[in-house]
Amino acid sequence: MKRHQVRDVMAISPVIPVVVTPSAQAGVEIARALLAGGVGVIEVTLRTAAGLDAIREIRRAVPEICVGAGTVWTADDAQKASDAGAAFIVSPGISDPVGDRCAELDLAYLPGAQTISEIAHHQRRRLDAVKLFPASVIGGPTAIKAYSSVFADMQFCPTGGISADTAPDYLALDCIPCVGGSWLVDNNAVTDGNWQAITDQAVAAVTLG
Repeated sequence: MKRHQVRDVMAISPVIPVVVTPSAQAGVEIARALLAGGVGVIEVTLRTAAGLDAIREIRRAVPEICVGAGTVWTADDAQKASDAGAAFIVSPGISDPVGDRCAELDLAYLPGAQTISEIAHHQRRRLDAVKLFPASVIGGPTAIKAYSSVFADMQFCPTGGISADTAPDYLALDCIPCVGGSWLVDNNAVTDGNWQAITDQAVAAVTLG
């Protein structure tokens, strides 16, 4: 996936699973479970030391899934994620150095925003898709509908505080091709090695859109 194809990443699944993995092997098992349920994309956050190794191993062991790196704040981390095989990069907020490095790498980039001014900042940088975080805090679908009236050409991936019950309210908006969700990968399921539970959540998630 290239930078100009970030919308293609957003079109893979109505839900992009946001995953915090305790180990590279767990990341591989999570990716396999998601793919078995029909979800062809995974965002592995760099919130743990295992994040980069997990991306590398997922790319090697589960090449059918589109793996990206989340919680990327620095250009150095963006470079490391790219080297590990990440197909896209996600930042929770504004980080222009990350955007610049992704442009240099021709790598798909989904920057974060929360306010009108932040969305406008990304638009001025010629980006046409943003992650809205935390979605439930900024006002949910009602707020995003208002944002869309100002930024008609922008697509949004709301993340944060979204569940299987509330996701359809977001996905009903034309400007939202997908949401980010952590509910697909329950921590207890990972700890117990209950990969089928993750597959079951994935099966349900692909019907939400």
